[in-house]
Amino acid sequence: MSEKINNKTVLFNPLSKDNPVIVQILGICSALAVTAKVEPALVMGMSVIAVLAFSCVIISLIRKTIPTNIRIIVQLVVIAGLVVIVNQLLQAYAYDVSKQLSVFIGLIITNCILMGRLEAFAMSNKPWPSFLDGVGNGLGYAIILVIVAFFRELLGSGTLFNYPVIPASFYDAGYSNNGLMILPPMALIVVACIIWVHRAHNKELQEK
Repeated sequence: MSEKINNKTVLFNPLSKDNPVIVQILGICSALAVTAKVEPALVMGMSVIAVLAFSCVIISLIRKTIPTNIRIIVQLVVIAGLVVIVNQLLQAYAYDVSKQLSVFIGLIITNCILMGRLEAFAMSNKPWPSFLDGVGNGLGYAIILVIVAFFRELLGSGTLFNYPVIPASFYDAGYSNNGLMILPPMALIVVACIIWVHRAHNKELQEK
C-alpha cells in the first residue's frame, strides 16, 4: 500500500506542490522562448515529457553499471539520443511546428529539469518510480508552458491554436491586441504572476 502512495506522490507532486518551473524555478529559458503560441508550447511540453520519462527509465535500468566519474556524460548521451529521435519524429509528422520550435527541441539536452531528475531520482530508484517521476515532472513543466502560452497568444494575438477567438465586434469597438505579450519579457512576467498566485494558495511554500 505504501508503495502505491509513494508512486502517487512521485507522479502528482510535480504538478503543483513541487512543480519544476514555479517551485524549483527550472526550465525558465524555454518557457520564455516557445510560449508565444499554444501549439508549439504544447508540442514542446509533450517532447520534454517523452524525453524525460524514457531517459529516467533508461538511466534507472543501467544505474548500477555506470561508473561514478562518467555518470553525467552517460546521462547526456541518453538524453541526446532521445532528443534526436523526438526531433526526427517532429520533422516527419509535425514539420510546421518543428520549424517554429527551431533549435529549442535540440536545447532540451540542456534543460536543467532533465539532468536534475536523472541525478536526483533515477540514479537511485527503480525504473517504474523513475518513469512516474519523469512523467510527473514533464507534465508539471508542460502545464506551465501551456498556461503561459494561453495568455500570451490570447492577449497578444487574439487567437488560440492560431484560430481567432476574440469577436470582430471587440476590435470594431476599439479593442487591440497587446503586442507586448508576444515578446519574451512578458513570458517572464506571466510566469512570475503564476508563481505569485501559486504561493498565495500554498502557504507552506512562502518564505518565513
